[in-house]
Amino acid sequence: MAELNGKKIAVLLAKMHDEREFWYPVIRLKEAGAEVIVAGEEAGKTYKGKSGLEATSDKAWSELRASDLDGVVIPGGFGPDFMRRSKECLKLVKDVFDQDKLVAFICHAPWVPISAGILKGRKATSFPSVKDDVINAGCHWEDKSMVRDGNLISSRNPDDLPDFMKGILRYFSESQER
Repeated sequence: MAELNGKKIAVLLAKMHDEREFWYPVIRLKEAGAEVIVAGEEAGKTYKGKSGLEATSDKAWSELRASDLDGVVIPGGFGPDFMRRSKECLKLVKDVFDQDKLVAFICHAPWVPISAGILKGRKATSFPSVKDDVINAGCHWEDKSMVRDGNLISSRNPDDLPDFMKGILRYFSESQER
């Protein structure tokens, strides 16, 4: 399968990430032919997820440029709480968004686009405990397995991963048709 050949997508990583929400997109994007760059606060650093499964970053957030990417995927868990504290991570996400490229996030990951200031006036979903944060950021929250609003794709939890990835793949399919 090569539907994403030539696409370069960063999957963001921090300690305490949800391993399912990290690995499922990484594997599925690679299967579809995308070049996946795992990006964390530091290049070559190993980060433990919530269950102890480890993943290692290829690059640091500060090394990436939105102009070199086709999108970013932000897994949930508690990792987004660490990501949102990094001005480099927030700048990357905002720059990708501002270039009208994919910003996909799941579960607790809306914390990153909230802190990047990109959700006001948009639609998204999240894990229920983050609902108030999303609404207080000026975003219309919807209780759906996948919500797409332009270049934003969001899902609620690991059970929604199939719909999350279908939304991401559909986004790239539609962008190739334009």
